Amino acid sequence: MTGAQRNSYDLRERICIGSMTALETAVYQKVPTDEAEAQMLASSDLDDMKSHRFEDNPGVRRHLVKKSSRSQLSRGSNSSPPLAGQKKKRTSEKKTHEVFVELNELIVGKDQEMRWKERARWIKFEEDVEEETDRWGKPHVASLSFRSLLELRRTITHGAILLDLEQTTLPGIAHLVVETMIISDQIRAEDRPSVLRALLLKHSHPNDEKEGLFHRNHSTNSLHSSFHKNHNHIPNTRLPLVSLDPTGCHDTKELDPEKEKSLHPLPSETHPAAARSLKLLAKIPKDAEATVVLVGCAEFLEQPTMAFVRLNEAVLLESVLEVPVPVRFIFVLLGPSQSNMDYHEIGRSFSTLMSDKVFHEVAYFADDRQDLLNGINEFLDCSIVIPPSDVEGKDLLKTVADFQKQMLRKRKERELKKIVSFAPGGEQENKEVSPDEQEEEGQEVDPLKRSGIPFGGLIHDIRRRYPRYVSDLKDALDTQCIAAVIFIYFAALSPTITFGGLLGEKTEGMMGVSELIISTATLGVLFSLLGGQPLLIIGFSGPLLVFEEAFYKFCQVQGFEYLTGRVWIGFWLIFIVLLIVAAEGSFLVRYISPFTQEIFAFLISLIFIYETFSKLIKVFQEHPLMRSYPLDPFQLAIPGFTEDGPVLNQPNTALLSLVLMLGTFFVAFFLRKLRNSRFLGGKARRIIGDFGIPISILFSVLLDYSIPDTYTQKLNVPSGFSVTSPDKRGWFISPFGDKQPFPPWMMGASVVPALLVFILIFMETQITSLIVSKKERRLVKGSGFHLDLLLIVTLGAVCPLFGLPWLTAATVRSVTHVNALTVMSKETAPGEKPVIQEVKEQRVTGLLVAVLVGMSIVMTDVLRLIPLAVLFGIFLYMGITSLTGIQLYERITLMVTPAKHHPDHIYVTKVKTWRMNMFTIIQLLCIILLWVVKSTVASLAFPFILIMTVPLRRLVLARIFEERELQALDCDEDSPNFDEDGRDEYNEIHMLV
Repeated sequence: MTGAQRNSYDLRERICIGSMTALETAVYQKVPTDEAEAQMLASSDLDDMKSHRFEDNPGVRRHLVKKSSRSQLSRGSNSSPPLAGQKKKRTSEKKTHEVFVELNELIVGKDQEMRWKERARWIKFEEDVEEETDRWGKPHVASLSFRSLLELRRTITHGAILLDLEQTTLPGIAHLVVETMIISDQIRAEDRPSVLRALLLKHSHPNDEKEGLFHRNHSTNSLHSSFHKNHNHIPNTRLPLVSLDPTGCHDTKELDPEKEKSLHPLPSETHPAAARSLKLLAKIPKDAEATVVLVGCAEFLEQPTMAFVRLNEAVLLESVLEVPVPVRFIFVLLGPSQSNMDYHEIGRSFSTLMSDKVFHEVAYFADDRQDLLNGINEFLDCSIVIPPSDVEGKDLLKTVADFQKQMLRKRKERELKKIVSFAPGGEQENKEVSPDEQEEEGQEVDPLKRSGIPFGGLIHDIRRRYPRYVSDLKDALDTQCIAAVIFIYFAALSPTITFGGLLGEKTEGMMGVSELIISTATLGVLFSLLGGQPLLIIGFSGPLLVFEEAFYKFCQVQGFEYLTGRVWIGFWLIFIVLLIVAAEGSFLVRYISPFTQEIFAFLISLIFIYETFSKLIKVFQEHPLMRSYPLDPFQLAIPGFTEDGPVLNQPNTALLSLVLMLGTFFVAFFLRKLRNSRFLGGKARRIIGDFGIPISILFSVLLDYSIPDTYTQKLNVPSGFSVTSPDKRGWFISPFGDKQPFPPWMMGASVVPALLVFILIFMETQITSLIVSKKERRLVKGSGFHLDLLLIVTLGAVCPLFGLPWLTAATVRSVTHVNALTVMSKETAPGEKPVIQEVKEQRVTGLLVAVLVGMSIVMTDVLRLIPLAVLFGIFLYMGITSLTGIQLYERITLMVTPAKHHPDHIYVTKVKTWRMNMFTIIQLLCIILLWVVKSTVASLAFPFILIMTVPLRRLVLARIFEERELQALDCDEDSPNFDEDGRDEYNEIHMLV
């Protein structure tokens, strides 16, 4: 070829790009091939070609660096017209995307054919292919050898760097990579066909052999183009067919612009690996771009050769990845096995670098080789080298994670200082903007902020929440809401029946299951319609049960009518709540720290456990174990109970009650444990675990029903819509007394027990609202602390007129309700915790749950089959599960645990052991005091003693302990757990039952 002929065409036409028309493609096919050029052109022509194609001056060639996109644009202003239209494209591409990394290694298969085999992948954490089973291992944090990182830095220093490459096909990229390797003196010219052939070998992925073919992400068009056209220019028929039809690419972009925007084209449903691809695609972020890492031994090479490619635009490369994700980066490292270089480890090191958030930003914005090297150096600055040693326990490595967290925190601090130093006015601007942002966010983030005007908080709650009323109804049109209704119905009905049965026992039938069901349903419906935070579930609770028992005993001793006294307490409750809401007193909940919450929860748990065994002992006393029983049990079992008083001395009754109680407890407890176990699938475990209490009740009822010849005391439920004891009371309670006049002085004195009831309702309702309204839960419609408190207390205050129990926001049921309506993101990397996508904030689920609970009143025939021993088992379950979720309980166990076995909790690492134990002993003394008060005639005053722990914590303990110690011992450290296999609600909160 003469000089005139050589100047007759532009070497730019050698590059086949996706924007070519059919005419341009026809010209491209007439251009001589690379191998023809290598044989025909002299060395001077090669120099000319290098400088023209790669902007490489012959004098500066040792370290070839692709120039930045900015310099190319400035120089390309006088060049061909297509470059002028690429300015906007390049500037728009200057943004980062999430990265999916796939590591492929060059291997020789069983058929002695070389191919690329996928060895590992990174979505966020590393997943390796197990060689023996050819399946994916568990996601884990990548651990790299220091030498591999140094070797990687050295190869990038001397390798080929191609930035913002204008290519859309794998062969086009491979041609430029190989030529760059030749120009940078990494490979010989005669190795060109071998390296090119290696880069274009087919790719295999795990389970491909099981499907009977290798996983190929071909579309129909690309398959046709693969069979009809071959632009590889490699005379080897054994090479895999790769789609290279630029015209097809161009036509697709012209005809379907929406498809061009979609970065994740879905595989064909008929494809054998479609389901697997879709499952993996769900884990990859929608805008992710892929990095392909190709490493392996090539014996025909004399020395290792490396190339890093960043495409100007992400391109979907056929047959390369196991999922159709567009490729933006390609890293190639090939070399002989004698080079004393571990190619696999270097490939893992680069893959881990690309999965690192900081380095992959560097890779996107790098202008030259030095930027990449600086990124590696920064990665090394924050990496930890573990010296070679025999580590026998995992606990010894826990300090490594803490040390790295400190390093990363210091790096962030340095970056912030740099930003402030370079932009001195930035801080002032932030200060100016932040108050506005706080005002905008204050409606949701700080609803307890006082406005300074009467009822200001209530007005604020109404203005914020009621304008969203229509959306509260529309957002319920979702299948997840239907599932939540079914689940929460059983979660609400079980404690209603349990507390109703025990309430009937404590008040001798004055109030029972019927009253509690009607109260729960009525107040639940009204609160769902009017409440500021309709996700709260209204119900009865343990503290209210303790108070009802104390007030009933007080009335019995003083000779007052119990139900009439409750009416006057209700009147005073309305006065107290109006006073508190007018003064915006909900902010006082901030002063109720975990110190008080733990004491309260621990006391209630102990009461539950004590009451359970107390009732069981009573059963054994009424039905003792005897060698012979005086009468035939069939003669007086049921008739004696209904007409002549309680049944006594029944055979096997005590033993069966013990079995039913322990059976109910263990079934519910181990079903809860199953939720966090490894058996069954995640959804099955959650369903079984969430319905643990109803399942355990059903199991025990069936067991009792199957033993008809043994008597057990059953739940006392009247038939139809009736009070529990029609002979003792009616539906309306007179404020002036029923069977005897109510003392006038007691009408005024009822303000004292009313204040105590208000303390209990205030604590539970406001703390529950705080837990539900945590920032981590991502609720967007806000809460209504003042409005909710007014509604719950006012509605509860009206209930005593009808002989119904007052209610409060049930903590566990409310948190369970919110969790059931929380939609978790599916696009999470394997090994990464899912994050909240949204919460279905609406009013319909709570409304339907209340209606269903109310309709349960017709199930009286079924409810009468439930033995009281089953309710004792549920009581025991609530007490023990509540204990295990309290930090106080953990600190009590640490008092008898050697220091070397203490966990790395903040209250252990930041506080001396004897100081921690002293804090625990103070809480235990408060619990003992509360127990003593509860057990005496002054049991009614236990809420007052409880609230006195607030000034004890604020005034007394603040002088005994340092602020640093109190922050560690008395902090709300548990953030909400949304993991699908995470802890249940009992382990998340302080106010438990």
